[in-house]
Amino acid sequence: MKRYWEIDALRGLMLVLMTFTHLPTRFTDPLGQPFGFVSAAEGFVLLSAFVAGLVYTRISDRQGVDAMRRAFWRRALKVYLAQAATLLFLFTIITKVGLRIDQPAVKNLLSFYLANPPEGFVYSLLLVYEPALLDILPMYIFFMLMSPWVLAFALRHGWTGVMVASAAFWALAQFGFSEWLYGLAALYLHLPVPFHEMGAFNAFAWQFLWFAGLWIGASRHAPDAEPFRFPRWLVAIAIALAVYGIWWRHHGINGQAPFGGDEELNLLFDKWQLGPLRIVNLVVLGIVAVRFGPGLMRRIPRLHWLEAMGAASLPVFCAHLVAVLLVLAFYGDSQTARPWWGDALLLGAVFAWLYGVARATLWWDSRPPKGRYRDTGAMDSSA
Repeated sequence: MKRYWEIDALRGLMLVLMTFTHLPTRFTDPLGQPFGFVSAAEGFVLLSAFVAGLVYTRISDRQGVDAMRRAFWRRALKVYLAQAATLLFLFTIITKVGLRIDQPAVKNLLSFYLANPPEGFVYSLLLVYEPALLDILPMYIFFMLMSPWVLAFALRHGWTGVMVASAAFWALAQFGFSEWLYGLAALYLHLPVPFHEMGAFNAFAWQFLWFAGLWIGASRHAPDAEPFRFPRWLVAIAIALAVYGIWWRHHGINGQAPFGGDEELNLLFDKWQLGPLRIVNLVVLGIVAVRFGPGLMRRIPRLHWLEAMGAASLPVFCAHLVAVLLVLAFYGDSQTARPWWGDALLLGAVFAWLYGVARATLWWDSRPPKGRYRDTGAMDSSA
């Protein structure tokens, strides 16, 4: 199965945007959500789910459902080990540095752990306690563990029931389902972790985006799959809404808060709850990308450095967290802690580090295992 360099390049772009967003510099606000009220996280989750649907559907067809399940579980274990290693780095080096220089940014990030070290450590490994910045991979693991069962069901019975159920959970998440479930857990299981320490992303809302991507990816596996085509009127509406979203984001008086201080209206675009207007913004961007993206990619030079970062997405993602945590420990979370040239040098060093991690990972993965042939042209099953 050939590797789609366009997907790798897009995932690499999402990682670059995440780094700009998470690293506190003068570039954080201007480059945060550059394409409207949609962040790199949505694009990365959707692309990862698309790749997972494409790859694991092929595994199911070639080797059976059991092999597909095992492949999902192996990937989930790999992601879990990456999360555990990042947590260990946070609880040791970052904690020591932050406490030594009395860094408020680190103390705020680790407030629960510093108050309850044993519980914080154990519940973080159980993926219950999720410090800020380290709350994406636990959600991803949750999706990977659910996906083999959902994909197996969908391949037998179709995707209609799956997507209806997924949309229902998304709707429930908009009205406090996660908080209600947490209340039951706290009451009957005496869970000591506060709700706000369990990650900012509402997994019951974000699963809709994951399973939509899984569905799209699985549908592309079929040999007779037709390219996506949209009627001209729909493309015209999508362009208009996408352009307006970009203009509103960059020229509106409230910046990344579309409705300023109106919290209820802002929930319509809420990132953590995956608000309905946020989904609309993502859909219209997706229509524009599918319609014009292939032509654009044929006309521009291939960005091999982006492809490398996208192909090694998990190590690069963890490497970006290491860089962000180190900056928080030494400089704090102020976006103006350094002059412009200092921010430029910092970003240059961080992106050189990420690219180095990507190249080292790809080199390591390209080595043929001893005693058996490795198809280095096969599409990476990492999502």
